[in-house]
Amino acid sequence: MVRRAAERGHGNHGWLDTWHTFSFADYHDARFTGFRVLRVINEDTVAPGRGFPTHGHRDMEIISYVLDGSLEHRDSLGTGSVIRPGDVQRMSAGTGVRHSEFNASPTEPVHFLQIWIEPAATGIAPGYEQNAFTEADKRGRLRLVASPDGAEGSVTIHQDARVYATRLEAGEEVEHKLAPGRHAWVQVVRGALAAAGRKLEHGDGAAISGEPVVKLVGEQAAEALVFDLP
Repeated sequence: MVRRAAERGHGNHGWLDTWHTFSFADYHDARFTGFRVLRVINEDTVAPGRGFPTHGHRDMEIISYVLDGSLEHRDSLGTGSVIRPGDVQRMSAGTGVRHSEFNASPTEPVHFLQIWIEPAATGIAPGYEQNAFTEADKRGRLRLVASPDGAEGSVTIHQDARVYATRLEAGEEVEHKLAPGRHAWVQVVRGALAAAGRKLEHGDGAAISGEPVVKLVGEQAAEALVFDLP
């Protein structure tokens, strides 16, 4: 199953240009309500000095992955941070958390992915974590950036899911083995690559099930996320 970038839900609110891989808010597509425990991949570009005012979430693992610019985060846990390219932020909403996200730059937009994954259990204590991963960490390999056990310096999510990031040049290849009964979602965030023999470009995503190996081959300089899901 391939989800092409141009087929995603789209909203341009002036200060926010947003693309929804899966159904989100007022956008609904019965074919794409999520994949396994992966519920949201929103590609957002926020204008300088603008952002999302304080709002609440419950029972969701929320991951922010910044591509360009910087995103300022504040929440009801007392956390205040700036998320920059290479940073991965995880916020566990659990029993409830309120937060805001703003582009603190007066001149440059911020471009990022917001990802929601269902937790394995509801009613957990809210939490926050942020780690940095360099471009070299992801160059020509799959770098674990989120996992249930925080392995290899990844942020910890409350679900048996793993998120990998990679950067590939044209012709470079990486492979990820899928255990029996596991599924993968590949999301291209820059450039173009082939996944399981299908060409995917910026904004495209693909579900992969029933395959023992997920193989990615760079068609041009590319950056992608790979979700290993139950």
